[in-house]
Amino acid sequence: MNSFSPTEDTIAAIATAVSPGQGSIAVIRISGSSAIKISQGIVHIPGTHNWNTHKVLYGHVTEVNQETYIDEVLILIMKGPRSFTGEDIVEIHCHGGIIAVQRILGRILKNPNVRRAEPGEFSQRAVLNGRLSLTQAESISELISARSQKAAELAINGIEGNIQTTIQSIRHRLLEQLSEIEARIDFEEDLPVLDEKHVKNEIVAIKKDLNELIENAKRGSWIRSGLKVALIGKPNVGKSSLLNRLCKQEKAIVTDLPGTTRDLLESEIVLEGIPVTFIDTAGLRETNNIIEKIGISRTKKTLIQADLIILIFDLSKGWTREDESILKQLPINIPFLIVGNKSDLKNNQSFEKVPKYILEKDHLVMISAKTGSGEDDLINYLLKICDSSQTHGLHIALNDRQLDLAKSTMESLENINKVFDEKLPWDFWTIDLRQAINYLGELTGEDITESLLDNIFSKFCIGK
Repeated sequence: MNSFSPTEDTIAAIATAVSPGQGSIAVIRISGSSAIKISQGIVHIPGTHNWNTHKVLYGHVTEVNQETYIDEVLILIMKGPRSFTGEDIVEIHCHGGIIAVQRILGRILKNPNVRRAEPGEFSQRAVLNGRLSLTQAESISELISARSQKAAELAINGIEGNIQTTIQSIRHRLLEQLSEIEARIDFEEDLPVLDEKHVKNEIVAIKKDLNELIENAKRGSWIRSGLKVALIGKPNVGKSSLLNRLCKQEKAIVTDLPGTTRDLLESEIVLEGIPVTFIDTAGLRETNNIIEKIGISRTKKTLIQADLIILIFDLSKGWTREDESILKQLPINIPFLIVGNKSDLKNNQSFEKVPKYILEKDHLVMISAKTGSGEDDLINYLLKICDSSQTHGLHIALNDRQLDLAKSTMESLENINKVFDEKLPWDFWTIDLRQAINYLGELTGEDITESLLDNIFSKFCIGK
């Protein structure tokens, strides 16, 4: 996105998702000083009406000849500063689909006083015009992309300003300590001696609160992004059957032929507010089949990117050399779970065929994808991996950008410990303290450049 003054141009974009045959209505948003004038020039409204703020008008969008109707619409008028962007906004509510929506937007963009909005530009203007804080705007984007109810709840808390308030409180406490120290630098003879112990204790308390936010951000990441679980095992051990069992639908083809899965299949469920995506992979084995080789290559890439790997073996046939070979090929830095499938077929010799070191592993679950036996044990293990018990009391969670700045703040505060220990002059106390304050100001948007805003909002969807 190019840098711009937020009130110079009038911008327009489709603000709702559009798809053929989908959506009964669509919304086109126009924001800027020419929004009302442009809208008046493209619609026909019977009778005489005032375009007052927060009013809904009924009419038709017309072609340039003002005789041919494009669509029947409702027009919502919101004059600045009482609007989302703080500027004059007109929203045109038309029928959904693609054709009518695109024709109306095209009609708007023919006007020389308007241009197509960049991704996130409406939200960016809201921030620059003081209608939203940066963290509130980011939370709106997170609400739109929420994949679970818990993720939506966290986003709403951010929209309500809870992240902003929390960070501002920490920043204010740091500013108070900085003010006390700088006052001693400038007026040391006129002020009482600074209580160093009090300053140290306050910074320790701030670090504790900041660390809690950092830890919560990790749990919030599970809620937003979810858990990627790769199902791996030799052919015909029941990977596809287990996928279908967990997702309660037949997404994967299940046959008795080895090597049926040639591509990656994905399916998602939500466990206690955390999205879990299961990826059914091609079995790892030596093969001369070109297509199966491609599937196996993709499997290896998936394993590296997974949060958890479930290695499935046929419990009725016992642990084989192939199973052991696959286990040795798993990435060493990714947690894994061993699942003995087909427990409904096991016989008295089944456990004798499984090595003792496998049976004694903490991460071993026995299940029957056919009957569902052991499914609860598998689900409980997944919840343990997700640390879902720690998400119930979670009210706010920093996103990746905010988390990076919080960590940088913590590093600056850690550096102050060296200053304490070496008993350096007051000037040295202020360097890292001021840097920590700057990081928090960048997090909330109080101390941020427009180029950084451009980068943040370029990741938003168009129309938001």
